[in-house]
Amino acid sequence: MTSEDRPLLAVTMGDPAGVGPEVVIGALARRSLHEECRALVIGDSRMLARAAAAAGRRFKPHAVTTVEEIDRCTSAVCLLDLANADPQHIPLAEVSAAAGQAAAAYIRKAAELAQAGTVAAVVTAPINKEALRVAGIPHPGHTEMLASLCGVRRVAMMLVHDDMRVSHVTGHVSLREACELVSQERVITVIRLTHEALRRIGLAVPRIAVAGLNPHAGESGLFGDEEICEIAPAVEQARGEGLEVTGPLPPDSVFARHRAGEFDAVVAMTHDHGHIAVKTVGFAAKRGGGLRSAGVNVTLGLPIIRTSVDHGTAFDIAGQGTADATSMVAAIRLAASMARRQGS
Repeated sequence: MTSEDRPLLAVTMGDPAGVGPEVVIGALARRSLHEECRALVIGDSRMLARAAAAAGRRFKPHAVTTVEEIDRCTSAVCLLDLANADPQHIPLAEVSAAAGQAAAAYIRKAAELAQAGTVAAVVTAPINKEALRVAGIPHPGHTEMLASLCGVRRVAMMLVHDDMRVSHVTGHVSLREACELVSQERVITVIRLTHEALRRIGLAVPRIAVAGLNPHAGESGLFGDEEICEIAPAVEQARGEGLEVTGPLPPDSVFARHRAGEFDAVVAMTHDHGHIAVKTVGFAAKRGGGLRSAGVNVTLGLPIIRTSVDHGTAFDIAGQGTADATSMVAAIRLAASMARRQGS
C-alpha cells in the first residue's frame, strides 16, 4: 500500500492522567497498522515519554509543528506536541482541571484538522468526564463536544465489535431523563444516521432492528406506551422512506438475533441497553486479571470520521504500563477503513 493509500489519522492522547497515552503508544507500536494508515498523535511529548517508559517501549515519532509540516510528513507516526500537560503538575490517576483542559485541547485541534481536510479521520483516546467538568468544559463527553465543534445537532453514538453494531437514541443522561428523550423525532433521526453509517461501510441495503424501551417492548402497552406512541411510528416512518427496519423488538432478545446474523445493526433506546450488549461480547478476560476490550465507539452524524476506544481512563492502572491497546487498535483500523472507502 502506497503512502497515498494510507490515510493520515489524528490520534488524540486523551486525558493525560489516564491510560490514553499508554494505549496510543501500545497501538502504534504495531507495525501492521503502519501498512494501513499514518498517524498524527496530538498530545504532549512529556506525557507520552512517561507512558513509554512505564511500558518499557521506545516511542520516537517524527515531530511536526505546522500544517505544512503535517502535509509533508510521510512518517508512519508523527507528533503534534501541544506542550500543555506538564507531568509535574498533572499527577497520574487523579482528576484535575489541568488534565481536562489538555484533553479538550487535543480534541479541538483534531476536529480543526479534520474539518480542514488535513487529516482523514479522528481517533480518540479516553477522556475523564469529571476532569472536563472541573475544567469548565461545557460538554459531558467526546460526542457532545465534537458535535459542537462541527456545528451539528443530530448525532448519535454507535458501538462496534466485529459485525455487532449498536446505535443509541440516548446517551450520557440519567435513566429518568433518557425515558423522556425517547421521541419519534429522535428515534427516526438515529435510524437514518445508522442507515447512512452502514452504507458508508459498504452495506448496500442495511437491515436495522429497533429495540423497545420497556420490558417485552411494552407488551402492547401493558408495561409502558413509548413503543406505541413514539418508537413504532418512527419505524413506520423509516419504512415509508424505503429503509429496511424492524421493530420495536424486545430488548432482551434483539441483540441475540443481531448476533445470529438477522440484522446488521440495532438501534437501542438507552446507553446501558446498548453498551451492556456490546461490552458483554467485546470484553474478554486477560491472562493475569483484568479485561481486554476490542470494541469501538463511532460518532454518527458528524461531517468528519471519528472513532474511539470503548473504555474509560482506567485510573486504577494508569502509569503501570499494563493498559491493553486492543480497542485502540480496532478504532484506528476502523477509522482507516472508513477513510479509505470515503476517499475511493
